[in-house]
Amino acid sequence: MSATPRKTRTAAKKSPTGRRTVGVREQAAQTTRDNILKAAIKVFARYGYDGGSVEKISKAAKSFDRMIYYYFGSKEGLYIEVIEEIYRRMNEAEEQLNLRPDQPLEALQAVVRFVVGYYRRHPEFVTLLNTENLHKGRHIVKSVRAREYSSPAIEIIRQLLASGQAQGLFRLDISARDLYLLIAANGYFYMSNRHTLSAFLGEDLEAPEALAHWEEFVIDTVLRAVAPAAPPTSPPAPTS
Repeated sequence: MSATPRKTRTAAKKSPTGRRTVGVREQAAQTTRDNILKAAIKVFARYGYDGGSVEKISKAAKSFDRMIYYYFGSKEGLYIEVIEEIYRRMNEAEEQLNLRPDQPLEALQAVVRFVVGYYRRHPEFVTLLNTENLHKGRHIVKSVRAREYSSPAIEIIRQLLASGQAQGLFRLDISARDLYLLIAANGYFYMSNRHTLSAFLGEDLEAPEALAHWEEFVIDTVLRAVAPAAPPTSPPAPTS
């Protein structure tokens, strides 16, 4: 491995308005780092952690091996940032949802559609999570930011539950954590096992109609899970 290049300090420049602007070198460094991270997501998703070598990543990023060590410290350091990045992207997309807590039924359905749809549109997310679970989470457990990425989703669901409970629409004995796991499990399992399930069931689970059916089924499952228990019906009065 070649020697680590020294970091150069770029003098901050100011725009005509007096605000600080990003220096050319600083901007180039950030671009290089971003390119490596994007390439690593693709390489690790395709080859897994063991097969995703530094050489493959640097080649895909059109960079050099030493730059990976420079910016990320090690292959594992890069991999941990990859997992953090895919969760950050999901959270960022989630923040674009236009939810109305005062309409909890409609908002909860929107959350389910988002989660199920996100797994469908981002197969690399599912693949990378599969890889890390095969490694029993030994890499992501070293992340100092891992806990941050599930908190927003759980908090959103907590707010919707509270609103629905206040309106008498949702049962009182269900937690945001459990509902979050229910939604994530249904979306994740379908996509992570779609190839083998398609073979076993003899149908294409990636067909548009199959995906649409599953999305509606998950919504129905979640709404049934949060629905308040129906009051017991009185037995019919005996006839004389």
